[in-house]
Amino acid sequence: MPRQIHVGLIGCGNISEAYFAGCRRYDILKLSACADLDPARARAKAAQHGVRALTVDELLADPDIAIVINLTIPRAHAPLNARILRAGKHAYTEKPFALDAAESRRVLALAKRRKLLVGSAPDTFLGGGIQTARQLLDDGVIGRPVAATAFMTCRGHESWHPAPEFYYQPGGGPMFDMGPYYITALVNLLGPVRRVSGTAKASFPTRLITSQPLHGKVVKVKVPTHYSATLDFANGAVATVVMSFDTWPVPDQPPIVLYGSEGTMLVPDPNTFAGPVRIRRGADKNYEAMPLTHSDQRLRGTGVADMAYSLLRRRRPHRCSGELAHHVIEVMAAVEKSSRSGRHIRVASTVRRPALLPPQMPLNVLDE
Repeated sequence: MPRQIHVGLIGCGNISEAYFAGCRRYDILKLSACADLDPARARAKAAQHGVRALTVDELLADPDIAIVINLTIPRAHAPLNARILRAGKHAYTEKPFALDAAESRRVLALAKRRKLLVGSAPDTFLGGGIQTARQLLDDGVIGRPVAATAFMTCRGHESWHPAPEFYYQPGGGPMFDMGPYYITALVNLLGPVRRVSGTAKASFPTRLITSQPLHGKVVKVKVPTHYSATLDFANGAVATVVMSFDTWPVPDQPPIVLYGSEGTMLVPDPNTFAGPVRIRRGADKNYEAMPLTHSDQRLRGTGVADMAYSLLRRRRPHRCSGELAHHVIEVMAAVEKSSRSGRHIRVASTVRRPALLPPQMPLNVLDE
């Protein structure tokens, strides 16, 4: 078993359960402490998972903790990442990486000065579905990529989420909430985006919460809730992307479709680690479900484990990197910028596609 990297977690809300479960799966990780602005919530999570409950300051000062997972609300992601880095620790944050490209650029610069790693969710593209799609694409099964579509449509989260207000504040909205899954998956498959155009709007000025415990509360909408964008990739492919909290979903609408010169690929939901991946070859109208080349049983926390391997082995970049997250932030922010300005927006950053995971690895490891 490889030497373990100790991990601390800040933010004990809903998503923390997924990270406790996912980090526990990997031999290389030891999630040893958690913290929250609400000490009672931190103590409850610590007791549930057999870890130490600390204050944020205590966790950042702990000499054994090398990686800190940042699960706070979106507007706190970049400021807390800066605190983590200044404490001499590597930072891995939930999506979105930052509220805008300037903020994410400052975090990257600080990490570079401190010679520390910074990374970000989503890591779902490391699951069997998207990894299989990438493998098939790289193997030329549908030929040269020509175009893509990506659709995430729903009527918002206020009918089920216990605290949905932040979805309608800066850092929320469908693009910054769900866009990271789709844009990261597209960049993993097709490479960097060079130019963006689009339209962004809010169809409804307020939202009525119907979930508990805030049932009946009216929320003012402060961000666009419907985005329609065109992404021009450096490899020549063009993607149409729709992210919406304003529309009812269409039954059986594929989340991502890749169109190649020799066929079409239906890519699974990038908010999961699962398949299936289906291929249509040329004029054949039938779609064939392809065997998965990678496990679909990965969990959130896989990106943290990949960062830990990078720390121990120093022989390759980590896949859920800050550079990838920054590029995605810049692409997402460019849609609203294009809508306001009425012009194409060139994407200043670029990034390499993350390396494929080795196929058929045991669930407790990532590297050979």
